[in-house]
Amino acid sequence: MDKIWEEIPQINLIEKAELKQKVQHCFEEAITRGGWIEHEALALPFTLLIPDCPVSLLQHISSVTEIAYRSAEELIKMYPDFTYDRDILIAGGILHDVGKFLEYEKNDSGKIVKSKFGKFLRHPFSGAALAYEMKLPATVVHIIATHAHEGDNGYRCPESILVHKADFITFDTLRKFLDKK
Repeated sequence: MDKIWEEIPQINLIEKAELKQKVQHCFEEAITRGGWIEHEALALPFTLLIPDCPVSLLQHISSVTEIAYRSAEELIKMYPDFTYDRDILIAGGILHDVGKFLEYEKNDSGKIVKSKFGKFLRHPFSGAALAYEMKLPATVVHIIATHAHEGDNGYRCPESILVHKADFITFDTLRKFLDKK
């Protein structure tokens, strides 16, 4: 799955080798369990809410991770007392939408649609469950579980706030931009 990781170069920002390996394993396991092969995983849209979405899931994941990371670094410049765990933030950014590999499927005509499984469990739930099963740190599982609206009424750690905001920056901005076209 080398092409997958070429699309998400932020994986190389994770310094802890064991965490990096677990992130890669979780991501690749989600692709496999979803029944996708590499070239299909590369082409999945990041959302089904934007018709003919021009941004792939992997592009979105890379962008969200980069925006969250750069935002954290800016916060440190502005507020020197601010601290965060870079490895956890990057891992959570990369895995925040990992459940979409389970939430999506191809229908009989080859169109990407919400899977039967995805109708019961949205990607924050399935992604968090998979990350927990893969023995990722609780904070990474927390980021996945709380990055979307499902986390709106509960606690979000600083790393989760950064991923959540980066996710909606990309989604809301792209949707508004495409509406104008």
